[in-house]
Amino acid sequence: MAEAGEKQWYVLHTYSGYENKVKENLESRAQSMGMEDYIFRAVVPEEEETKMKNGKEKKEMEKTFPGYVLVEMVMTDESWFIVRNTPGVTGFVGSHGSGSKPAPLLPEEIDNILSQFGMSAQNQPSDFEVGETVKITDGAFTDTTGKITEIDDEHRKLKVDVDMFGRMTSAEVDFTSVEKQK
Repeated sequence: MAEAGEKQWYVLHTYSGYENKVKENLESRAQSMGMEDYIFRAVVPEEEETKMKNGKEKKEMEKTFPGYVLVEMVMTDESWFIVRNTPGVTGFVGSHGSGSKPAPLLPEEIDNILSQFGMSAQNQPSDFEVGETVKITDGAFTDTTGKITEIDDEHRKLKVDVDMFGRMTSAEVDFTSVEKQK
């Protein structure tokens, strides 16, 4: 194994239309080749768009950067080889060919891109726990307390069960919209 550096974000060029397949392939290859400590996340930037089809509104996920996939990885000879030889990947953006390793995205670049999709580059796990009681400080359920039922670290959201008029209702809130209760 090559010496592990720090994990950084890189941009992969893919065949257009294969972005989600590349993401799946990367994730399964990282697992099957024991590279989970080197290849972390693959992200296909997309946003929901509403289109009219046969006079009806239809929501579809549109790729924001068609032909590109973001990958968070530690760049070693081995991880670089595995990623660039993943089916559907045509190469790294920022690589000058002839075996030169690509330049990673700058922290502010990846923060800017991911924040547009409600994600964070600093994917540190939250310090919340399922079953913990929190008070909601923002949004429709402000000043309501409830129990955490689900934690989504990637999108930095919580599902919290709150009591509304004697019935349990599930609310989805951002990490920043709650405070822990003693």
